Amino acid sequence: MADHKAQIQEKIKLQGETVRRLKAEKADADKISEEVSKLLDLKAQLGDDGPPQKFTLKTPKGTRDYSPQQMVIRNRVLDKIITVFKRHGAETIDTPIFELKEVLTGKYGEDSKLIYDLADQGGEILSLRYDLTVPFARFLAMNKISNIKRYQIAKVYRRDNPAMTRGRYREFYQCDFDIAGQYDPMIPDAECVKVATEILSSLELGDFIIKVNHRRLLDGLFEACGIPASSFRAACSSVDKLDKTPWEEVRAEMVGEKKLDPDAVDRLGEYVRMNGGEELADTLLADPKIGGTAAAKEGLQGIKLFLKYCKLFGLSSEISFDLSLARGLDYYTGIIFEAVLLGQFNGETAEDSVANKSKENSAREVGVGSVAGGGRYDNLVGMFDSKGRAVPCVGISIGVERIFSILEANVARQKAASGEVLRTTEVEAFVASAQKNMLTHRMELCRDLWDAGIKVEMSYKQNPKLLAQLQYCEERGIPLALVIGESEVEKGIVKVREVTSRKEEDIPRDSVATEIRKRLPQCS
Repeated sequence: MADHKAQIQEKIKLQGETVRRLKAEKADADKISEEVSKLLDLKAQLGDDGPPQKFTLKTPKGTRDYSPQQMVIRNRVLDKIITVFKRHGAETIDTPIFELKEVLTGKYGEDSKLIYDLADQGGEILSLRYDLTVPFARFLAMNKISNIKRYQIAKVYRRDNPAMTRGRYREFYQCDFDIAGQYDPMIPDAECVKVATEILSSLELGDFIIKVNHRRLLDGLFEACGIPASSFRAACSSVDKLDKTPWEEVRAEMVGEKKLDPDAVDRLGEYVRMNGGEELADTLLADPKIGGTAAAKEGLQGIKLFLKYCKLFGLSSEISFDLSLARGLDYYTGIIFEAVLLGQFNGETAEDSVANKSKENSAREVGVGSVAGGGRYDNLVGMFDSKGRAVPCVGISIGVERIFSILEANVARQKAASGEVLRTTEVEAFVASAQKNMLTHRMELCRDLWDAGIKVEMSYKQNPKLLAQLQYCEERGIPLALVIGESEVEKGIVKVREVTSRKEEDIPRDSVATEIRKRLPQCS
C-alpha cells in the first residue's frame, strides 16, 4: 500500500513538472488543460491520506469576493435600481446561469468567442450565459409570451481580459429592463432610456450622456459608402470600437484585417465621427447620398421620432445622436443606446478632468466608459420559435460592476476624510450588562425585543466587560445600548444609552420596545 502511494506521488511530481514546463513554454491552452486534468486525477487517487497540497488562495481571474462593507454599497445600488424598475411597472423573472450552447451560438457576432463552454457531462452541451437578453428571448419563445415588461438582476459570464480596477470582470452582474410586445414605434424605446437616466441620476455618479443611434441607419450608411452587405456586421463591430480607439486604428483594422475597400472606409469615416441632435438627423436626411438610401431614411425617421419622445420625457440634455455608436451584438435591429459617464474614476468632475489635461485634449470630455447599453431586437425571439413568430423587444442593461467600483472609491475617500463608520448591519440596539451573572436577563430581554420586531444583539460571553460592549457599539455604529445590572433588574427598568451622545435614561422594562422606536429617528 505504501509502495503504491509512493508511486502515485512520484507520478504527481513528474506530471506537475510537465504542467509547469508547458506553462513556461506558453503551450496551447487545451494541451495545458489536458495535462492539468491528468494531474488532478492523480491527486484524487491519493484520497484524504495524501500529503497536504500547496496552493495559492485566490479567487479565479476576473472574479472577486464582496466584504460586508462592499455588500452594503452593492445592495444600496441594487435597491435603487429595483425601485426605478418597479416605478415603471416591471415584473421580475429568473433564468438558469447556463443554457444549451446552441441557444447562445450565433447571437453575439465577434464576441461569441468570449462565451464560456462547459465540459460535456454526458448529455447536453452547455455554456454559461453571456448576457440576460438571449435567455430572456428563449424564455419568451418557450413559454409563448407575446408581451411582458420585465426586469432581471443576475450574474453573467464572459471569457474576456479583465480590468478589475475599472469594473471589468469575467463574472459580473447585469440589471436588465425589457419591454416585449407589439406597440407603436419608439414609445417603449424612449421609456427604456428614461429608466436608465433615472437610475444614473439616483446613484449620483455625476454627469452622463446617453448616446443613441439606429441599426437601420448604420446599414444604410454602410451601403451608401460602398461597404458590401456581407461585410455590414464586420464593419459594425469595428465602428463600435470608436469610443475607445482612434479612427486611424479603426480604419487600419477595417482595411487591413477585414479587407474592406479603403475608399469606402474613408467615406464612412466622414460620417461615423458625427454627433448632435435632431438637427443632425435633418442634415443627413437632406444629404442625397444618405437620405436617398431606404435603410438610412428609415433609421433617420426613427431617430427623429425617438428624440421627440425623449424630449417629452424631459431628456433632451442627456441625449446625443452619435453615429459612432454601433453596439457589436448581432441581434440588434433598430434603435441602440449606450450610457457613458463623463469624468474619471478618481472622482473628478468632467470639468476638473478637462482642466487637468493638456491643451491638445482640453476640448473634449473624458469618458470613463459605458455603464449601460441596449436597444431594439425584434427578431431574436423568432429565432427560437418553431414557426418563426417574432416578438418585438427593446431593453437596456445596467452594468453595475463599474458603478460599484466608482461608489466604492467614493466611500473610501469619504471615510478617510470624515472617519464615518459604514454600517454593515441594521442592529438598532445592543443589550449590555454592567455586572457579572446577567446572561439570563440579557437573553430574556433579547427574546422580548426580537419578538417585538426590534433588531438587537448581545455579547456571546457570559460576563463581558461593559467597556468592551460599548466600544463594540461605537465600532459598528449601533445607535442604542440597553444596559442592565442587578439594580435595574430589581427596579424593573433598563438604562437606555445613546451611543453617540452618551446620554442615559432609565426606562420601564416593559416600555423598552416603544422607547427604542421613538428614539431611533433621533439617533440616525
